[in-house]
Amino acid sequence: GYTGEDGFEVFVPAHKGPAVWDALMETGEDLGVAPIGLAARDTLRLEARLPLYGHELDADTTPRTSGLMWTCKLDKDGGFIGRDAIVSREPSDTRRLVGLVLDGRRVARQGMDVLVEGAAVGTVTSGAISPTREESIALAFVDIAHAEDGKAVAIDIRGKPWPATVHTGPFYQRA
Repeated sequence: GYTGEDGFEVFVPAHKGPAVWDALMETGEDLGVAPIGLAARDTLRLEARLPLYGHELDADTTPRTSGLMWTCKLDKDGGFIGRDAIVSREPSDTRRLVGLVLDGRRVARQGMDVLVEGAAVGTVTSGAISPTREESIALAFVDIAHAEDGKAVAIDIRGKPWPATVHTGPFYQRA
């Protein structure tokens, strides 16, 4: 699955799905296996700082902007489809994906502005209360000049600036 934790995806014919589900729930009961919904999956992937299409990834976002250059070996023998597009966009890649830790329990939602001294310098892409950290976390694209770890910023939450700090690593990593 897409949670930052070990997981499995099981594919079976539709008519066998209920029996497989029941067997997994029964077998895993003593281990604490329980079904989770989309919100739980989204919170877990946010804690692991995994980008999600439609939030941190889209057709206009480059691997450099989203911190995924580790997936693109630009000097690969023979190149790859899209290499020239990535290289040509480098001068215009003026924003970076960063993590944010908010003061208190307010939640930054997709589309909210990231502010520095009252001026918008970025946009929140995802946000939630982290059950692991017990604090409010978010991902946002910000101008490169404001992407350094520990940078004080604010989130425009309903017209009021809410204090936050840039956090460049994952919010949670399993030992």
